[in-house]
Amino acid sequence: MDGYFPRWSLKTEGVILPDERLPAGQTVVLGLQHVVAMFGATVLAPILMGFDPNVAILFSGIATLIFFVAVGGRVPSYLGSSFAFIGPVLAATGATVGQANPNIGVALGGIIAAGVLYTIIGVIVMVAGHRWIERLMPPVVTGAVVAAIGLVLAPIAIGSASGTGPADPNGSGFARFIAMLTVLAVALVAVYAPGVWRRLPILVGAAIAYLVYLVLANAIGLGAPIDFAKVGAAAWFGAPRFTSPVFTPGAISLIAPVAIILVAENLGHIKAIGAMTGRNLDPLLGRAFVGDGVATMVSGSFGGTGVTTYAENMGVMAVTRIYSTLLFVAAALIAILLGFSPKFGALIQTIPVPVLGGLSIVVFGLIAAAAGRIWVENRVDFSEPKNLITVAVALVLGAGNFKLTLGGFTLDGIGTATFGAIILYHLLDQFGPPAENREPRGSGGVADA
Repeated sequence: MDGYFPRWSLKTEGVILPDERLPAGQTVVLGLQHVVAMFGATVLAPILMGFDPNVAILFSGIATLIFFVAVGGRVPSYLGSSFAFIGPVLAATGATVGQANPNIGVALGGIIAAGVLYTIIGVIVMVAGHRWIERLMPPVVTGAVVAAIGLVLAPIAIGSASGTGPADPNGSGFARFIAMLTVLAVALVAVYAPGVWRRLPILVGAAIAYLVYLVLANAIGLGAPIDFAKVGAAAWFGAPRFTSPVFTPGAISLIAPVAIILVAENLGHIKAIGAMTGRNLDPLLGRAFVGDGVATMVSGSFGGTGVTTYAENMGVMAVTRIYSTLLFVAAALIAILLGFSPKFGALIQTIPVPVLGGLSIVVFGLIAAAAGRIWVENRVDFSEPKNLITVAVALVLGAGNFKLTLGGFTLDGIGTATFGAIILYHLLDQFGPPAENREPRGSGGVADA
Protein backbone atom coordinates (compact mmCIF):
# COMPACT_ATOMS: atom_id res chain seq x y z
CA MET A 1 0.00 0.00 0.00
CA ASP A 2 1.36 3.40 -0.99
CA GLY A 3 -0.75 5.31 1.52
CA TYR A 4 -3.92 5.05 3.59
CA PHE A 5 -6.01 5.79 0.50
CA PRO A 6 -5.06 4.51 -2.97
CA ARG A 7 -4.05 6.86 -5.76
CA TRP A 8 -6.90 6.20 -8.15
CA SER A 9 -5.61 6.03 -11.72
CA LEU A 10 -7.88 7.00 -14.62
CA LYS A 11 -9.13 4.17 -16.83
CA THR A 12 -11.93 4.35 -19.39
CA GLU A 13 -12.41 0.78 -20.65
CA GLY A 14 -12.20 -2.86 -19.60
CA VAL A 15 -12.29 -4.00 -15.98
CA ILE A 16 -12.05 -1.07 -13.54
CA LEU A 17 -10.36 -2.19 -10.32
CA PRO A 18 -10.94 -0.66 -6.84
CA ASP A 19 -7.90 1.64 -7.10
CA GLU A 20 -8.87 2.87 -10.58
CA ARG A 21 -11.46 5.46 -11.59
CA LEU A 22 -13.69 6.53 -14.43
CA PRO A 23 -14.21 10.14 -15.61
CA ALA A 24 -16.29 12.21 -13.16
CA GLY A 25 -19.50 12.16 -15.22
CA GLN A 26 -19.49 8.38 -15.61
CA THR A 27 -18.68 7.99 -11.92
CA VAL A 28 -21.80 9.96 -10.95
CA VAL A 29 -24.07 8.04 -13.37
CA LEU A 30 -22.77 4.65 -12.24
CA GLY A 31 -23.03 5.81 -8.63
CA LEU A 32 -26.72 6.51 -9.26
CA GLN A 33 -27.09 2.97 -10.57
CA HIS A 34 -25.75 1.65 -7.26
CA VAL A 35 -28.29 3.82 -5.41
CA VAL A 36 -31.06 2.27 -7.48
CA ALA A 37 -29.68 -1.22 -6.81
CA MET A 38 -29.71 -0.82 -3.03
CA PHE A 39 -32.84 1.30 -2.96
CA GLY A 40 -35.56 -1.35 -2.83
CA ALA A 41 -34.11 -3.27 0.11
CA THR A 42 -32.84 -0.24 2.03
CA VAL A 43 -36.27 1.40 1.89
CA LEU A 44 -38.21 -1.84 2.48
CA ALA A 45 -36.44 -2.73 5.74
CA PRO A 46 -37.28 0.50 7.63
CA ILE A 47 -40.88 0.42 6.37
CA LEU A 48 -41.32 -3.13 7.70
CA MET A 49 -39.89 -2.05 11.08
CA GLY A 50 -41.91 1.18 11.19
CA PHE A 51 -38.88 3.47 10.83
CA ASP A 52 -38.67 6.64 8.76
CA PRO A 53 -37.33 5.62 5.30
CA ASN A 54 -35.86 9.10 4.75
CA VAL A 55 -33.65 8.67 7.80
CA ALA A 56 -32.65 5.19 6.66
CA ILE A 57 -31.68 6.43 3.18
CA LEU A 58 -29.76 9.38 4.64
CA PHE A 59 -27.76 7.19 7.01
CA SER A 60 -27.14 4.52 4.40
CA GLY A 61 -25.18 7.23 2.58
CA ILE A 62 -23.40 8.38 5.73
CA ALA A 63 -22.68 4.75 6.68
CA THR A 64 -21.15 4.07 3.26
CA LEU A 65 -18.81 7.06 3.69
CA ILE A 66 -17.82 5.84 7.17
CA PHE A 67 -17.07 2.39 5.75
CA PHE A 68 -15.10 3.94 2.87
CA VAL A 69 -12.86 5.79 5.32
CA ALA A 70 -12.48 2.79 7.63
CA VAL A 71 -11.17 0.53 4.85
CA GLY A 72 -9.05 3.27 3.30
CA GLY A 73 -11.12 3.32 0.11
CA ARG A 74 -9.92 -0.19 -0.81
CA VAL A 75 -13.12 -2.28 -0.49
CA PRO A 76 -15.94 -1.44 -2.96
CA SER A 77 -19.14 -1.79 -0.98
CA TYR A 78 -22.40 -0.01 -0.18
CA LEU A 79 -23.95 -0.15 3.30
CA GLY A 80 -27.73 -0.34 3.50
CA SER A 81 -30.46 -1.41 5.93
CA SER A 82 -29.88 -4.88 7.36
CA PHE A 83 -32.83 -7.30 7.28
CA ALA A 84 -31.29 -9.23 10.17
CA PHE A 85 -32.61 -6.53 12.52
CA ILE A 86 -36.27 -6.83 11.45
CA GLY A 87 -37.31 -9.78 13.62
CA PRO A 88 -35.53 -8.66 16.83
CA VAL A 89 -36.71 -5.05 16.41
CA LEU A 90 -40.36 -6.06 15.94
CA ALA A 91 -40.10 -8.43 18.91
CA ALA A 92 -38.44 -5.83 21.13
CA THR A 93 -40.90 -3.04 20.30
CA GLY A 94 -44.13 -4.97 19.81
CA ALA A 95 -44.67 -3.09 16.55
CA THR A 96 -46.90 -4.16 13.66
CA VAL A 97 -45.11 -4.70 10.38
CA GLY A 98 -45.56 -1.86 7.90
CA GLN A 99 -46.96 0.59 10.48
CA ALA A 100 -45.30 3.43 12.40
CA ASN A 101 -43.27 2.01 15.28
CA PRO A 102 -44.27 3.64 18.60
CA ASN A 103 -41.11 2.41 20.35
CA ILE A 104 -38.38 3.32 17.88
CA GLY A 105 -36.17 4.70 20.65
CA VAL A 106 -36.06 1.31 22.39
CA ALA A 107 -35.07 -0.39 19.13
CA LEU A 108 -32.36 2.20 18.50
CA GLY A 109 -30.75 1.41 21.85
CA GLY A 110 -30.51 -2.25 20.83
CA ILE A 111 -29.16 -1.33 17.39
CA ILE A 112 -26.42 0.79 18.96
CA ALA A 113 -25.54 -2.10 21.30
CA ALA A 114 -25.22 -4.38 18.27
CA GLY A 115 -22.93 -1.80 16.68
CA VAL A 116 -20.76 -1.68 19.80
CA LEU A 117 -20.43 -5.49 19.87
CA TYR A 118 -19.70 -5.52 16.14
CA THR A 119 -16.98 -2.89 16.56
CA ILE A 120 -15.37 -4.80 19.42
CA ILE A 121 -15.23 -7.93 17.25
CA GLY A 122 -13.63 -5.84 14.50
CA VAL A 123 -10.95 -4.52 16.85
CA ILE A 124 -10.19 -8.08 18.02
CA VAL A 125 -9.86 -9.19 14.40
CA MET A 126 -7.49 -6.29 13.69
CA VAL A 127 -5.29 -7.36 16.62
CA ALA A 128 -5.56 -11.15 16.49
CA GLY A 129 -6.24 -11.77 12.78
CA HIS A 130 -9.33 -13.07 11.00
CA ARG A 131 -8.79 -16.85 11.04
CA TRP A 132 -10.54 -17.30 14.38
CA ILE A 133 -13.76 -15.89 12.94
CA GLU A 134 -13.71 -18.51 10.20
CA ARG A 135 -13.07 -21.24 12.76
CA LEU A 136 -15.83 -19.95 15.06
CA MET A 137 -18.37 -19.73 12.23
CA PRO A 138 -17.60 -22.28 9.52
CA PRO A 139 -19.90 -22.38 6.47
CA VAL A 140 -22.25 -24.96 8.00
CA VAL A 141 -22.92 -22.62 10.95
CA THR A 142 -23.10 -19.48 8.82
CA GLY A 143 -25.63 -21.10 6.50
CA ALA A 144 -27.73 -22.33 9.41
CA VAL A 145 -27.88 -18.83 10.89
CA VAL A 146 -28.80 -17.26 7.54
CA ALA A 147 -31.59 -19.82 7.00
CA ALA A 148 -32.94 -19.22 10.51
CA ILE A 149 -33.19 -15.48 9.83
CA GLY A 150 -35.42 -16.08 6.83
CA LEU A 151 -37.60 -18.62 8.64
CA VAL A 152 -38.16 -16.53 11.77
CA LEU A 153 -39.38 -13.69 9.54
CA ALA A 154 -41.77 -15.88 7.52
CA PRO A 155 -44.88 -15.31 9.72
CA ILE A 156 -44.36 -11.55 9.45
CA ALA A 157 -44.34 -11.74 5.66
CA ILE A 158 -47.44 -13.95 5.53
CA GLY A 159 -49.35 -11.66 7.91
CA SER A 160 -48.67 -8.64 5.70
CA ALA A 161 -49.43 -10.52 2.52
CA SER A 162 -52.76 -11.72 3.92
CA GLY A 163 -53.81 -8.29 5.17
CA THR A 164 -54.42 -9.68 8.67
CA GLY A 165 -54.88 -7.37 11.63
CA PRO A 166 -57.15 -6.66 14.61
CA ALA A 167 -59.95 -5.47 12.33
CA ASP A 168 -59.69 -8.45 9.99
CA PRO A 169 -57.88 -11.40 11.59
CA ASN A 170 -58.65 -13.66 8.64
CA GLY A 171 -57.22 -11.27 6.07
CA SER A 172 -58.67 -10.38 2.68
CA GLY A 173 -58.68 -12.01 -0.71
CA PHE A 174 -57.71 -8.75 -2.40
CA ALA A 175 -54.62 -8.40 -0.18
CA ARG A 176 -53.53 -11.96 -0.99
CA PHE A 177 -54.07 -11.34 -4.72
CA ILE A 178 -51.88 -8.22 -4.65
CA ALA A 179 -49.22 -10.00 -2.61
CA MET A 180 -49.06 -12.94 -5.02
CA LEU A 181 -49.04 -10.53 -7.98
CA THR A 182 -46.07 -8.77 -6.37
CA VAL A 183 -44.22 -12.07 -5.95
CA LEU A 184 -44.92 -12.97 -9.59
CA ALA A 185 -43.80 -9.55 -10.85
CA VAL A 186 -40.53 -9.73 -8.92
CA ALA A 187 -39.88 -13.27 -10.18
CA LEU A 188 -40.58 -12.41 -13.83
CA VAL A 189 -38.32 -9.35 -13.70
CA ALA A 190 -35.52 -11.35 -12.04
CA VAL A 191 -35.67 -14.08 -14.68
CA TYR A 192 -36.75 -12.40 -17.92
CA ALA A 193 -36.06 -8.64 -17.75
CA PRO A 194 -33.41 -7.35 -20.18
CA GLY A 195 -30.02 -5.97 -19.21
CA VAL A 196 -29.58 -4.09 -15.97
CA TRP A 197 -33.31 -4.28 -15.16
CA ARG A 198 -32.77 -7.90 -14.20
CA ARG A 199 -30.56 -6.65 -11.36
CA LEU A 200 -33.46 -4.60 -9.94
CA PRO A 201 -36.28 -7.12 -9.42
CA ILE A 202 -37.42 -5.75 -6.04
CA LEU A 203 -37.66 -2.18 -7.29
CA VAL A 204 -39.27 -2.95 -10.65
CA GLY A 205 -41.57 -5.64 -9.25
CA ALA A 206 -42.75 -3.30 -6.50
CA ALA A 207 -43.44 -0.56 -9.06
CA ILE A 208 -45.55 -2.94 -11.21
CA ALA A 209 -47.57 -4.16 -8.20
CA TYR A 210 -48.00 -0.57 -6.96
CA LEU A 211 -49.49 0.51 -10.30
CA VAL A 212 -51.86 -2.48 -10.40
CA TYR A 213 -52.99 -1.76 -6.84
CA LEU A 214 -53.51 1.91 -7.75
CA VAL A 215 -55.81 0.98 -10.65
CA LEU A 216 -57.76 -1.72 -8.80
CA ALA A 217 -58.16 0.20 -5.52
CA ASN A 218 -58.29 3.89 -6.47
CA ALA A 219 -60.06 3.54 -9.82
CA ILE A 220 -62.23 0.43 -9.41
CA GLY A 221 -62.66 0.42 -5.62
CA LEU A 222 -61.64 -3.16 -4.86
CA GLY A 223 -59.46 -2.16 -1.90
CA ALA A 224 -58.47 0.70 0.37
CA PRO A 225 -57.35 3.54 -1.93
CA ILE A 226 -53.85 5.03 -1.77
CA ASP A 227 -53.94 8.48 -0.15
CA PHE A 228 -51.61 10.98 -1.81
CA ALA A 229 -52.55 13.92 0.42
CA LYS A 230 -49.34 13.76 2.45
CA VAL A 231 -47.26 13.58 -0.72
CA GLY A 232 -48.78 16.80 -2.02
CA ALA A 233 -48.33 18.55 1.32
CA ALA A 234 -44.70 17.48 1.84
CA ALA A 235 -41.84 19.84 1.01
CA TRP A 236 -39.28 18.94 -1.63
CA PHE A 237 -36.41 19.60 0.77
CA GLY A 238 -36.21 19.47 4.55
CA ALA A 239 -34.57 17.70 7.47
CA PRO A 240 -35.85 14.18 8.26
CA ARG A 241 -37.35 13.32 11.65
CA PHE A 242 -34.50 12.18 13.89
CA THR A 243 -35.17 10.01 16.95
CA SER A 244 -33.09 9.56 20.10
CA PRO A 245 -32.22 6.08 21.41
CA VAL A 246 -33.50 4.60 24.67
CA PHE A 247 -31.46 1.85 26.29
CA THR A 248 -33.33 -1.04 27.93
CA PRO A 249 -31.87 -4.44 28.91
CA GLY A 250 -34.68 -6.34 27.17
CA ALA A 251 -34.21 -4.69 23.78
CA ILE A 252 -30.43 -4.91 24.01
CA SER A 253 -30.58 -8.65 24.74
CA LEU A 254 -32.86 -9.19 21.74
CA ILE A 255 -31.06 -7.00 19.21
CA ALA A 256 -27.35 -7.00 20.13
CA PRO A 257 -26.78 -10.64 19.02
CA VAL A 258 -27.51 -9.53 15.45
CA ALA A 259 -23.84 -8.42 15.42
CA ILE A 260 -22.85 -12.08 15.03
CA ILE A 261 -25.01 -12.32 11.92
CA LEU A 262 -23.52 -9.13 10.49
CA VAL A 263 -20.03 -10.56 10.99
CA ALA A 264 -20.94 -13.67 9.00
CA GLU A 265 -22.60 -11.56 6.31
CA ASN A 266 -19.71 -9.13 5.94
CA LEU A 267 -17.18 -11.95 5.96
CA GLY A 268 -18.92 -13.63 3.04
CA HIS A 269 -19.35 -10.40 1.09
CA ILE A 270 -15.71 -9.35 1.38
CA LYS A 271 -14.49 -12.78 0.32
CA ALA A 272 -16.83 -12.61 -2.69
CA ILE A 273 -15.58 -9.14 -3.64
CA GLY A 274 -12.00 -10.36 -3.28
CA ALA A 275 -12.74 -13.22 -5.66
CA MET A 276 -14.36 -10.86 -8.21
CA THR A 277 -11.50 -8.36 -8.15
CA GLY A 278 -8.65 -10.85 -7.82
CA ARG A 279 -7.48 -9.03 -4.69
CA ASN A 280 -6.82 -10.52 -1.25
CA LEU A 281 -9.04 -8.36 0.96
CA ASP A 282 -8.78 -10.60 4.06
CA PRO A 283 -6.30 -8.24 5.81
CA LEU A 284 -9.01 -5.56 5.69
CA LEU A 285 -11.68 -7.67 7.42
CA GLY A 286 -11.11 -6.13 10.87
CA ARG A 287 -11.30 -2.59 9.51
CA ALA A 288 -14.43 -3.53 7.54
CA PHE A 289 -16.10 -4.86 10.71
CA VAL A 290 -15.15 -1.71 12.61
CA GLY A 291 -16.44 0.53 9.81
CA ASP A 292 -19.76 -1.33 9.68
CA GLY A 293 -20.05 -1.34 13.48
CA VAL A 294 -19.34 2.39 13.84
CA ALA A 295 -21.75 3.13 10.98
CA THR A 296 -24.47 1.11 12.73
CA MET A 297 -23.90 3.06 15.96
CA VAL A 298 -24.07 6.41 14.15
CA SER A 299 -27.22 5.39 12.26
CA GLY A 300 -28.93 4.12 15.42
CA SER A 301 -28.07 7.30 17.31
CA PHE A 302 -30.38 9.37 15.10
CA GLY A 303 -33.20 7.02 14.11
CA GLY A 304 -31.67 4.96 11.32
CA THR A 305 -31.56 1.20 10.91
CA GLY A 306 -28.63 -1.10 11.51
CA VAL A 307 -26.54 -1.36 8.33
CA THR A 308 -24.62 -4.02 6.47
CA THR A 309 -22.77 -4.54 3.19
CA TYR A 310 -25.14 -5.12 0.29
CA ALA A 311 -25.18 -8.09 -2.08
CA GLU A 312 -27.33 -6.09 -4.53
CA ASN A 313 -24.43 -3.74 -5.23
CA MET A 314 -22.05 -6.66 -5.56
CA GLY A 315 -24.36 -7.95 -8.30
CA VAL A 316 -24.09 -4.64 -10.16
CA MET A 317 -20.29 -4.82 -9.93
CA ALA A 318 -20.31 -8.39 -11.24
CA VAL A 319 -22.40 -7.33 -14.25
CA THR A 320 -20.50 -4.12 -15.07
CA ARG A 321 -17.00 -5.29 -13.98
CA ILE A 322 -16.49 -1.82 -12.54
CA TYR A 323 -15.17 -2.03 -8.96
CA SER A 324 -13.88 1.52 -8.42
CA THR A 325 -14.50 2.50 -4.81
CA LEU A 326 -15.13 6.10 -5.89
CA LEU A 327 -18.48 4.97 -7.33
CA PHE A 328 -19.66 4.38 -3.78
CA VAL A 329 -18.67 7.87 -2.69
CA ALA A 330 -20.91 9.21 -5.47
CA ALA A 331 -23.70 6.80 -4.51
CA ALA A 332 -23.45 7.81 -0.85
CA LEU A 333 -23.73 11.51 -1.66
CA ILE A 334 -26.80 10.90 -3.86
CA ALA A 335 -28.45 8.90 -1.05
CA ILE A 336 -27.79 11.70 1.43
CA LEU A 337 -29.52 14.19 -0.90
CA LEU A 338 -32.57 11.89 -1.18
CA GLY A 339 -32.68 11.64 2.61
CA PHE A 340 -33.33 15.37 2.80
CA SER A 341 -36.47 15.21 0.65
CA PRO A 342 -39.69 14.85 2.72
CA LYS A 343 -41.71 14.50 -0.50
CA PHE A 344 -39.66 11.45 -1.43
CA GLY A 345 -40.28 9.97 2.03
CA ALA A 346 -44.03 10.66 1.84
CA LEU A 347 -44.22 8.90 -1.53
CA ILE A 348 -42.48 5.83 -0.08
CA GLN A 349 -45.04 5.73 2.75
CA THR A 350 -47.87 5.26 0.23
CA ILE A 351 -46.70 1.73 -0.69
CA PRO A 352 -49.67 -0.56 0.18
CA VAL A 353 -49.16 -3.19 2.90
CA PRO A 354 -50.04 -6.15 0.59
CA VAL A 355 -47.29 -5.02 -1.80
CA LEU A 356 -44.87 -4.93 1.12
CA GLY A 357 -46.10 -8.38 2.11
CA GLY A 358 -45.36 -9.77 -1.35
CA LEU A 359 -41.90 -8.20 -1.33
CA SER A 360 -41.32 -9.64 2.14
CA ILE A 361 -42.16 -13.16 0.95
CA VAL A 362 -39.49 -12.88 -1.74
CA VAL A 363 -36.84 -11.11 0.32
CA PHE A 364 -37.21 -13.24 3.44
CA GLY A 365 -37.36 -16.37 1.29
CA LEU A 366 -34.18 -15.36 -0.51
CA ILE A 367 -32.48 -14.89 2.84
CA ALA A 368 -33.36 -18.45 3.83
CA ALA A 369 -32.47 -19.82 0.38
CA ALA A 370 -29.06 -18.11 0.50
CA ALA A 371 -28.09 -20.72 3.08
CA GLY A 372 -28.22 -23.37 0.40
CA ARG A 373 -25.80 -21.40 -1.74
CA ILE A 374 -23.40 -21.09 1.20
CA TRP A 375 -23.49 -24.85 1.81
CA VAL A 376 -23.12 -25.78 -1.87
CA GLU A 377 -20.28 -23.34 -2.61
CA ASN A 378 -18.37 -24.50 0.47
CA ARG A 379 -19.17 -28.19 -0.13
CA VAL A 380 -20.64 -28.77 3.31
CA ASP A 381 -20.92 -32.51 3.88
CA PHE A 382 -24.33 -33.37 5.31
CA SER A 383 -23.35 -37.01 5.67
CA GLU A 384 -21.51 -35.75 8.75
CA PRO A 385 -23.99 -35.99 11.68
CA LYS A 386 -22.50 -32.89 13.38
CA ASN A 387 -23.32 -30.79 10.31
CA LEU A 388 -26.80 -32.24 9.85
CA ILE A 389 -27.82 -31.93 13.51
CA THR A 390 -26.41 -28.39 13.84
CA VAL A 391 -28.47 -27.20 10.87
CA ALA A 392 -31.58 -29.13 11.92
CA VAL A 393 -31.64 -27.63 15.41
CA ALA A 394 -30.94 -24.09 14.18
CA LEU A 395 -33.73 -24.25 11.60
CA VAL A 396 -36.36 -25.34 14.12
CA LEU A 397 -35.23 -22.79 16.72
CA GLY A 398 -35.57 -20.08 14.10
CA ALA A 399 -38.79 -21.25 12.44
CA GLY A 400 -40.47 -21.73 15.84
CA ASN A 401 -39.06 -18.42 17.13
CA PHE A 402 -37.79 -20.22 20.24
CA LYS A 403 -37.21 -17.69 23.03
CA LEU A 404 -34.79 -18.18 25.90
CA THR A 405 -34.56 -15.98 29.01
CA LEU A 406 -31.35 -16.02 31.04
CA GLY A 407 -30.76 -13.62 33.91
CA GLY A 408 -33.36 -11.16 32.67
CA PHE A 409 -32.05 -11.23 29.09
CA THR A 410 -34.25 -12.73 26.39
CA LEU A 411 -33.05 -14.13 23.08
CA ASP A 412 -35.60 -14.57 20.31
CA GLY A 413 -35.47 -17.14 17.52
CA ILE A 414 -32.62 -15.49 15.63
CA GLY A 415 -30.50 -15.20 18.77
CA THR A 416 -31.13 -18.74 19.98
CA ALA A 417 -30.53 -20.15 16.48
CA THR A 418 -27.28 -18.19 16.14
CA PHE A 419 -25.77 -19.07 19.49
CA GLY A 420 -27.30 -22.55 19.45
CA ALA A 421 -25.68 -23.36 16.10
CA ILE A 422 -22.27 -22.05 17.18
CA ILE A 423 -22.27 -23.83 20.55
CA LEU A 424 -23.76 -27.12 19.30
CA TYR A 425 -21.40 -27.37 16.32
CA HIS A 426 -18.28 -26.87 18.41
CA LEU A 427 -19.49 -29.24 21.13
CA LEU A 428 -20.08 -31.95 18.54
CA ASP A 429 -16.83 -31.16 16.75
CA GLN A 430 -14.83 -31.21 19.98
CA PHE A 431 -16.29 -34.31 21.60
CA GLY A 432 -17.44 -36.30 18.57
CA PRO A 433 -15.78 -39.56 17.55
CA PRO A 434 -12.63 -39.43 15.40
CA ALA A 435 -13.17 -39.59 11.66
CA GLU A 436 -12.11 -43.24 11.35
CA ASN A 437 -14.82 -44.30 13.83
CA ARG A 438 -17.69 -42.47 12.17
CA GLU A 439 -20.36 -44.33 10.25
CA PRO A 440 -19.76 -44.50 6.51
CA ARG A 441 -22.26 -43.00 4.11
CA GLY A 442 -25.35 -45.12 3.54
CA SER A 443 -25.03 -46.90 6.88
CA GLY A 444 -28.52 -46.01 8.01
CA GLY A 445 -27.45 -43.54 10.69
CA VAL A 446 -28.73 -40.04 11.35
CA ALA A 447 -27.09 -38.75 8.20
CA ASP A 448 -29.28 -41.00 6.07
CA ALA A 449 -32.56 -39.89 7.63
